[in-house]
Amino acid sequence: MAISFVIDPSIAPCFSFSSPSSSPRTQPLRNLRFHGRPSPISPLISKPNRRFPIFSAHQTNSEEANSKQQADVKTLIRSYKQALFNGDETSVAEIETMFCKIEKEKNKMDQKVLSLSMKIASEKETKIRLQADFDNTRKKLDKDRLSTESNAKVQIMKSLLPIIDSFERAKLQVRVDTEKEKKIDTSYQGIYRQFVEVLRHLRVSAVATVGKPFDPLLHEAISREESEVVKAGIITEELNRGFVLGDRVLRPAKVKVSLGPVKKKTPSPAEEITPSA
Repeated sequence: MAISFVIDPSIAPCFSFSSPSSSPRTQPLRNLRFHGRPSPISPLISKPNRRFPIFSAHQTNSEEANSKQQADVKTLIRSYKQALFNGDETSVAEIETMFCKIEKEKNKMDQKVLSLSMKIASEKETKIRLQADFDNTRKKLDKDRLSTESNAKVQIMKSLLPIIDSFERAKLQVRVDTEKEKKIDTSYQGIYRQFVEVLRHLRVSAVATVGKPFDPLLHEAISREESEVVKAGIITEELNRGFVLGDRVLRPAKVKVSLGPVKKKTPSPAEEITPSA
């Protein structure tokens, strides 16, 4: 017959047992009878009125505490069997009370463990959610920062474009006749080249025009003209230089676009007949 120990905090402790030929049954501990030779009397019940040890809830070492509690519970069970065998009602009652206290303490600790586990899970979920919110906010701030920097750079570059136009017009209008004028021209041309180099370092470049297909995103057609040499849709002349910053257009280039060769109209037969005088 297999015997296992079951504790219910609402009733007196009991043993549940079963056999292959019968269904499981539960009886109060004190109604059980044990057969065979009893185990040696435990020192715990050598005196009827002796109190039994209570387990400490605060142990410095969990493994030592668990092994000690298991040993104490086994000792109580052996003592309880011996008390039932000897018919010691006082010891039986004391041990039953002790088992109930142990069970209540166990249930209380189980509730604490469950509560702490739920709290840890909740805090872990909160931490994950906060981390995700933080990452999303950081990405949004980085995107906004880059957008603000790009917009500010575009505005600054647009304000510098008239200076480039002034240098280009001066280059076309200057006539170098004397040595002094030549030095002045060389000086300002050096400044212009340095300025262009700075713009190139900032990823500012001119829009390609003459000989390239017309692109409405990069070019602004001022006029269209017929051409026997240039195909239709090809830029023939640049009127005002355009610039881009990376992949953003600072100013479209103003250009002339070819319409292609002129198609001569074939005269109709009626037009070929001239009226007689």
